[in-house]
Amino acid sequence: METSQTVQDELTLLAGVRKLDPQALAAVHDHYYPAIYRYIAYRVANRETAEDLTSEVFIRLLNAVRDQTAPQNTLRGWLYGVASRVVADHHRRGYRGQEVELSESLESPTADPADAVADRLAYDDLQAAVAELTDEQMDVIALRFGYEMPIRDVAEIIGKSEGAVKQLQARAVAALSRKLRGQRK
Repeated sequence: METSQTVQDELTLLAGVRKLDPQALAAVHDHYYPAIYRYIAYRVANRETAEDLTSEVFIRLLNAVRDQTAPQNTLRGWLYGVASRVVADHHRRGYRGQEVELSESLESPTADPADAVADRLAYDDLQAAVAELTDEQMDVIALRFGYEMPIRDVAEIIGKSEGAVKQLQARAVAALSRKLRGQRK
């Protein structure tokens, strides 16, 4: 739950951002980058792409400040809204193709190569199942489980009621469960 101090801190940061204060910009980046990155990473399944798209969110913040369209009240909600649109734009451009991330080292975190392969296949199955969810379901799953955001905050960010968020989450989890059960048969 956000306290009035947290809201005041965000408004102070936001005022600094609108003035292009380097300290405020750095504080916003340091505070929000990890969470925005996790949110995007849940949606794109590729580390480099997630990093690029997260950077795009912060570039859009700077552009909004320059164009005098920066957020007025809530920085976090604005950043998540932009992140959602950046991810949607990315998928709309047709980048849903299968990407394989190559490891830069030969060491394996698991002792048994069969376990490593099984882990990778499970991860790939999960990413494929998530890609079949609706955009709203993906947003809810990413915010709830990637960022561990409370339902109330998710509802505020995506512009839905708490009940609608609960429904979207339940349907997404059920769809993922059905899809993953079907792939293991």
